[in-house]
Amino acid sequence: MRTVLYVTAHPHDETKSYCMAIGHTFIEAYKKSNPNDNVVHLDLYSEPIPSIDLDVFNGWGKLQNGHEFNQLSNDEQAKVRRLSELCDQFVTADKYVFVTPMWNFSFPPIMKAYIDAISVAGKAFKYTEQGPVGLLTDKKALHIQSRGGIYSEGPAKEMEIGHRHLSVIMQFFGVPSFDGLFIEGHAAMPEKAEQIKEKAVNKAKLLAKTF
Repeated sequence: MRTVLYVTAHPHDETKSYCMAIGHTFIEAYKKSNPNDNVVHLDLYSEPIPSIDLDVFNGWGKLQNGHEFNQLSNDEQAKVRRLSELCDQFVTADKYVFVTPMWNFSFPPIMKAYIDAISVAGKAFKYTEQGPVGLLTDKKALHIQSRGGIYSEGPAKEMEIGHRHLSVIMQFFGVPSFDGLFIEGHAAMPEKAEQIKEKAVNKAKLLAKTF
């Protein structure tokens, strides 16, 4: 049995969000094709995702200097513990599905906070004399992203940095397979919005069979 970590980063559900609708379609189709796999949904907007702040730095610093965990303040303990839980959950999963909208050419800030939580040396990657080496070489990942305009081609292509950011992170972690499923143009061409969504639905169902 494999574990799929389904990470969503949108405050709306599938009834209001294009990316959440396609994500829901994909994960339901995946479950049908892989009934023995375990799908874990991590909703970044309903789960505590600590930012790396002064409490976290202070807590890490105390631990590195030999302090016991119970010597940290309550806030330091809570945040450091939660960050460790998120990273452990991530590195032990077998597959990742990230669902985000494109906001201001990237993704919601909560997604960046999550990336910071899982980017831990010794767990997702390690430092060597030859440079950093990814440790997640047996994983695969998919990014489902909604874009109101057209960013897969044309003059706006270089402005998209959300999927590219995730691509760099996955490469850094050593993940050998990272794909993208994009829903784009529905805001720029509202008259074609349903057609665009239906095309993405069909693609999601097909992709779920081979993911």
